[in-house]
Amino acid sequence: MNSVIVVGSFNVDHVWRCAELPAVGATIAGQYSTGPGGKGFNQAVAAARAGARTAFVCALGDDAGGALARQLAQGDGIDLRAEPSEQPTGTAGIYVDARGRNSIVIGAGANGTLGTTAVTADSSLLAGARILLAQLESPVETIEAALALARDAGLVTLLNPAPANAASSISLLRLADLLTPNETEFAALLARHVGERIEAEAVATLDGASLHALCRLLLPHGSVVVTLGSVGVFVSHADDQTRGDPQPYYRIGAETVATADTTGAGDAFNGALAASLARLPDSPFATHVRYANRFAALSTEQAGAAEAMPWHAGVLDRFGP
Repeated sequence: MNSVIVVGSFNVDHVWRCAELPAVGATIAGQYSTGPGGKGFNQAVAAARAGARTAFVCALGDDAGGALARQLAQGDGIDLRAEPSEQPTGTAGIYVDARGRNSIVIGAGANGTLGTTAVTADSSLLAGARILLAQLESPVETIEAALALARDAGLVTLLNPAPANAASSISLLRLADLLTPNETEFAALLARHVGERIEAEAVATLDGASLHALCRLLLPHGSVVVTLGSVGVFVSHADDQTRGDPQPYYRIGAETVATADTTGAGDAFNGALAASLARLPDSPFATHVRYANRFAALSTEQAGAAEAMPWHAGVLDRFGP
C-alpha cells in the first residue's frame, strides 16, 4: 500500500544555463541539458526519496518522454498510475542564471488531458494512504475531484497551488487541509479570491500577525505554509487546529547551503512535507516543516529538478534528526 498519492504532471525538461536570464529580444549563450521534471513527478520523487511509499497519477504520451517517465518511476520505486494520452508527453523550457534563479515555459501536452477517471476509476488507489498531494499543472476539475475523493476517504489533502497563473477557485482551495504557496502564488491567490492586493516581494517583510491574518482569509479552516525562498517558511494554522504546534503561527528560517540551482526546490519541499506527514503522523507540524525545509535546501545544491532530489539518509547526514 502507498502512504502518499501524488496527482500531477510529468515533463521532459530542456534546461539552458546562462550568466543572466534572457531579456526580451536578446540572444545569449548558454549550456544545454535535458532531464525529467514536472511538478507532480518532482514531488513524487521527493516523497519517495524522503521515505514514503508513493504512487504517482499522471497522463503520458506514447513517446520517448513517456518511456522515460516509466523507467525513472521504476528506478525510484514509485507506483506509476499513468493514463495514456494521444498528446505528446509534457515538456518544459527552463532558463537558469548564475545565481540559481530560473524562468520556465511549460508545454502541457499530455498533462492537459489527465481526466477525473484517473483518480476515481481505481478504488484501491487510496487504500491505506495518509496523504494526497496535488498541484495545478493538470486540469483543475481533475485536481478538485482528486482532493474531494481523498477527503472523503479520510486522507490529509495537500495542495501546492502552483504555478501562480494556474486556474483555481475558492471551492478548490477549501478542499485542501494544507495549502503551500510560495510568495508569488500567495499574492496571486489573495488578489484573485480575497480581493487583497500585496506585492509578492512584500510578503516576507510582513509581521507575523499580519501575514497570519491574510492566511486565515485565504483558508479559514486549514493550515497555510508560505515558502519564502532564502527567508525560510511561514506557517499559519486555524486557531482551533494547530496540528500539535504550541502556537497558531510562526516562522522557520532557511538552511545555509551552497545553492547551485533553485529549480524544483518548491517541489522538493512539498514532496518531503507529504512524506514526513505520512511517516510520522503524530509529530508536531513544525517537525514536518523543518524536515521539508532541509530537504528542499539540500536539493538546491544539485542541478536539475527530479534528478536533484536528495535522499532521506542524506538529509539526516547533513542536518541531523
